[in-house]
Amino acid sequence: MVSSSTIDEMIERAVFDSDPQRRESYRRRIRDLATTRGIFLASIQGLYEAAAQGLYSNRTVPAINIRGLTYHVARAIFRTALKHRVGALIFEIARTEMVYTDQPAAEYVTSVLAAAIREGFRGLVFVQGDHFQLNQSRFALNPQEEVKAIEDATRDAISAGFLNIDIDSSTLVDLEKPSLDEQQKNNYTVAADMTRFIRSLEPKGVTISVGGEVGEVGKANTTVAELRAFMKGYLKRLGTGIKGISKIAVQTGTTHGGVVLPDGSIADVKLDFKTIEELGKVAREEYGVGGIVQHGASTLPEEMFELFPKAGTLEVHLATEFQNIIYDSPYFPRDLLNKMYRYITEKYSNEWKPGDTQEQFLYKTRKKAFGGFKRETWHLPEENLGEIMSALENKFSLMFQRLNVTDTVELVNKYCRKPE
Repeated sequence: MVSSSTIDEMIERAVFDSDPQRRESYRRRIRDLATTRGIFLASIQGLYEAAAQGLYSNRTVPAINIRGLTYHVARAIFRTALKHRVGALIFEIARTEMVYTDQPAAEYVTSVLAAAIREGFRGLVFVQGDHFQLNQSRFALNPQEEVKAIEDATRDAISAGFLNIDIDSSTLVDLEKPSLDEQQKNNYTVAADMTRFIRSLEPKGVTISVGGEVGEVGKANTTVAELRAFMKGYLKRLGTGIKGISKIAVQTGTTHGGVVLPDGSIADVKLDFKTIEELGKVAREEYGVGGIVQHGASTLPEEMFELFPKAGTLEVHLATEFQNIIYDSPYFPRDLLNKMYRYITEKYSNEWKPGDTQEQFLYKTRKKAFGGFKRETWHLPEENLGEIMSALENKFSLMFQRLNVTDTVELVNKYCRKPE
């Protein structure tokens, strides 16, 4: 029997040990221990195929990005999930987040698994690579090199246990082109090619859930015509006999982190739920895709969250509000926060846009402070951590209930399976 303190020590060594070989050794031990405890990394593909067939509805899967205090936050998520019997839940991190939060794919997976062990969770754990995104400028200069960079990141993530990957080539959409097909061509071409690449890397018995994206978050709302143009070109490029994407991310009025006002507060958002409903219906009925993914939603008013399942939203991505709860907590040491603010002001000064106030700059950039202060935040006083995690658990509880994913353990077990 492995004690709680031993798990705490193992994950700390897996993250912070100065010797790479020892770090890897602790990661392997944690993964092996997770398996013996009945904890399995899995793909959510089966659940989304069931949604496409209308076998369940009115449930929106939360995909939670953890940027800092990952082991502690994941423990809070598992505690809340166990309380509400939540099985339909994704842990995710974007490719760029891995860099600025200093969380390689293998470390992120290990932190989540250690948290599951620590909280006595049993069952399937879904870890997702969010926004494996292509850079438009680099793609224009050298498309092969930019695609290879995404392939390398994808290979690394899958080998670490990410069995759900969201490819974001929506940045390659060119609205200057005359037709919808031409506008979406680079997007659907890369998405199809990346889907084939991912299928070539799948572990035995696993169909990785692959996501595509039509409209870039923060830009104009996606139309049904654009979705159809993307899917038509994507399926033609993909060819027959290859499993396609399980979901499509669209733009319906949000931005990542919200729109920051000069005083650092967040502007009200008009989210187009009618568009979500229409796009989801087309995705399911015409293309057999599980449904629509909504990005940038965590800072929305709480009462909006119950509208997602009502509109048939398949999945919603949540990040910034959880970060805000950590940073804005009275239990987060002010001296440490000020030190982190000085760090990002110096390191990321080139991201301070003309006209932005200091509050706007700090709000938009403070997500990047986690990487430079991973050890300091990990080792906050126990009392402070307890209060911050309690606030997070309250937020997770509310979101799980309003997204209608409580009591979904049996649903997940019915349609998803552990890898061979």
